[in-house]
Parts: sequence; C-alpha cells; structure tokens
Amino acid sequence: MPVPFITVEGPIGVGKTSLTKALADQNQFQLLKEIVDENPFLNKFYEDIEEWSFQTEMFFLCNRYKQLADIQKKFISKQEPVVADYHIFKNLIFAKRTLPEAEYAKYEAIYKILTVDMPKPNMVIYLHASLDTLMKRIKLRGREFEQMITPDYMEQLAADYHEFIERFEREHPEIPVLRFNGDEIDFVQNSGDLQLILDKVDGTLQKRSLTL
Repeated sequence: MPVPFITVEGPIGVGKTSLTKALADQNQFQLLKEIVDENPFLNKFYEDIEEWSFQTEMFFLCNRYKQLADIQKKFISKQEPVVADYHIFKNLIFAKRTLPEAEYAKYEAIYKILTVDMPKPNMVIYLHASLDTLMKRIKLRGREFEQMITPDYMEQLAADYHEFIERFEREHPEIPVLRFNGDEIDFVQNSGDLQLILDKVDGTLQKRSLTL
C-alpha cells in the first residue's frame, strides 16, 4: 500500500503550518516545512513586486525542489509517511500572478523540468478563509515582510488558490482534496475543531488504504 504523503495548502495566513504540525504530532509523520523567512528577496518583493518577482519565485522553486528531493530520498523511498505545509504547485499560483507573460513562460518551463519526477502527494488539505480572517491572522503573527501585503493582493491570491484547486481536482480525481473553511473552524484555539480535521484525515486515509 502507498505511504501517506499529505500536503496542506491555502493562501498566506490561513494556518497551514499549525495544522501540519498537529497532523505530524498526531500520526507520527515526518514534517516538511517550506522555507519562507530565508528567502533574501521577500522584503524587496513586497516593496516592488514587478521588479523582484522572478528572483523571489526562482528562490522558492529551487529550495522546494531540493526539499522534495531530500524527502524522497530520506523518507518516502523508505516508506515513512510525510506531511508538508505546502505543495510545490503553489509556485505556479504565485508566479502566474506576479510574473510578466514572457518571464512566466520561462519559469513554467523550468518548473516542469524540475518537477517531472518529484514525489506527488496522495492527499491535499485545502484551507481557505475570508479576506478579513486572512488579514487578521497575518497581522497577528507579525512577520515584518508580510505587513506590506495589501488586501487587494490577498483577495486576488485567495481567488487564484480557489481556481487552482478547482482545476487540480478536475485533473487529479485520484487524489482526495479535503476542504476546511477557516471562518467556520479554528483548529488553533479550539481542540474540538482540530479533532474534527484529524478525524476526517484519518477516515480518508483508511478509506483510501493509504496507511502503512
């Protein structure tokens, strides 16, 4: 039976890392966290998106590629379950929004080359929330570079995520996508809400025969 490889996705501030940690702790899965704060271009990106978008997106792509290659070698190939707080497809969401058409074409070509043999998740958890909720959570966690994010940018990003997930479900019907609305549940502050998600994930794993 295939080893679980779960990815948690959604727009900035929706709670991906918090949920990923909870899933890893509950199930004794290996935890994969994306590199964000180490990106040297992020501050410049939010100050001038047009000028710094290509450098920012290439840094993320190369680092996520390296992370997934390491995960494949260290854990997945050894049949050890993994839960990640991102799916590498997010690179296309951000790049499509920020890069000029000609640069995006180059970026997409590089993306396809790097990801052709990368491990693919067998479950996606999609977290979403309203603009007000996302902006409040971004403010609360206090990352300096994120304070420059505008409501307009976040609103468009959330719409881009929704559109991408809809397409992902159509193109990959074999991969279950679990959706949770961050306006209706608070798995950080409410243990009952967290348990609801954990039970749903566990039930899907058992149904899909993804457990070891």
